[in-house]
Amino acid sequence: MMVRISKFNTMNRRNFLKNSGITGISLAAGSLVACQPSQEKETAQKKHGNHPFELDEWTIPQLQAAMEKGEYTAAALTQLYLNRIAAIDKNGPALNAVIEINPDAINIANALDKEREDGKVRGPLHGIPVLIKDNIDTADKMQTTAGALALEGNIASKDAFIIKQLRDAGAVLLGKTNLSEWANFRSSKSCSGWSSRGGQTKSAYLLTHNPCGSSSGSGVAASANLCAIAIGTETDGSITCPSSVAGLVGLKPTVGLWSRSGIIPISHTQDTAGPMGRTVTDVAILLSALTGTDKNDTASVAAAGKALPDYTKQLHKNALAGKRIGIEKKLPGDNQYLHALQRTCVQSLTALGATVIEIDYLDKINELGQHEYNVLKYEFKAGVNNYLSQANAKVKNLADVIAFNKSNEDKAMPYFKQDTLEACNELGGLESPEYKTALQASYAGSRALLDEQFKTQQLDAIAGLTMGPSCAIDRWYGDRWGDVSLTSPAAISGYPHITVPAGEVYALPVGFSFFGPAFSEPALL
Repeated sequence: MMVRISKFNTMNRRNFLKNSGITGISLAAGSLVACQPSQEKETAQKKHGNHPFELDEWTIPQLQAAMEKGEYTAAALTQLYLNRIAAIDKNGPALNAVIEINPDAINIANALDKEREDGKVRGPLHGIPVLIKDNIDTADKMQTTAGALALEGNIASKDAFIIKQLRDAGAVLLGKTNLSEWANFRSSKSCSGWSSRGGQTKSAYLLTHNPCGSSSGSGVAASANLCAIAIGTETDGSITCPSSVAGLVGLKPTVGLWSRSGIIPISHTQDTAGPMGRTVTDVAILLSALTGTDKNDTASVAAAGKALPDYTKQLHKNALAGKRIGIEKKLPGDNQYLHALQRTCVQSLTALGATVIEIDYLDKINELGQHEYNVLKYEFKAGVNNYLSQANAKVKNLADVIAFNKSNEDKAMPYFKQDTLEACNELGGLESPEYKTALQASYAGSRALLDEQFKTQQLDAIAGLTMGPSCAIDRWYGDRWGDVSLTSPAAISGYPHITVPAGEVYALPVGFSFFGPAFSEPALL
């Protein structure tokens, strides 16, 4: 159903180069051709020249076509993205989106180039450089730390299931992205995009502003063209919020469509990884490649048979025609510019052939917030203790993490502290009556509320503004996002949620969300 709605005055990320004063940055032709056969060098230099960034806004199909035509190799593309990271992530505006570069990235790309030369192309991700969030295990030379100094040195013994799928699909694992430490579950006063290991990630639109989180680095990296596409994770809003404020398409799949094994957890009820990209097509390509049944994840086992082999086949220009879309009848928050943007979005939906129905559901969902938080606290303690007990980290449980932070407070907690970690650690196990009551109220309760709307109103999806625009970075008092958010309904229920660029408020991107019943990704896309 979902298309990128260009009529919504979509922000152009190229403005970032102009506004940040680095328009003049160009990549040396030698950097491009360093990994190409010598006979290709002169052609590449003449064909591509010295542009600010010659892969600016290139899609996965465009990158794939360029490799098929012999215009680029995977190694050359990988080097270009590495140069881009060096130029604007580590220098210049210093976005600080990438926490670690994969030292084997060029070697991986060279091997994939050899496969292509031998006539083997694994699929649409063959040779495509991808960045992943630093809470996803990779059995290579990179660490997996959730941004926490307490986990520094943790080298996974085994790839996360989705990383095995990513490698099998032929992608080049370029590196890992910074995040809100512990996926934004360390403190009630945390600042999105800050971690004790990685520092502060900045918005690619306004360097003083918050990239949202917890998949902050993945959002900024995809937005600033540091990679072809990125992977984030979400418990509640951690893919969709950073995508919204970065002018991206972000998809939180149905829980279980992508495996979660090998990902540092918050909640086995709500956690999922998902794609964050510049187009719906790119997101659909990555979504397709990383599905699969993982016997080590009960949600993945329960989702067996639900995935489609190729979600790009669900993309149609006229997909909104005849669809019924629910919109909360109360306008979000009290900002007149957000109200105007939502009205414009609704008008565009109608113009594209959809029927928009006003519904009353959001207040009831938001009443479940405390139950959701209780579920997350219990499941975080259990999940992190289980993960650390098997990891190669120096800390072996949540209590060890808390003790490490206290012993290294000047480096681990220079701003906000760890009240959320401490609150989790004080709780009992998953057999607790409080946990079971909260789980029934939040998970079952949210599904019942949403399913009633889908059924009684015959809705294909529910929609609305994802978030307000980015707020200023504040490492002392934490995030201040206002009262506009549509991340929780799909997060609590485990349902799929996609955000697409809708427009801008105060010259900053704002996304528009669609979510539907379990495994309705084909309709949402």
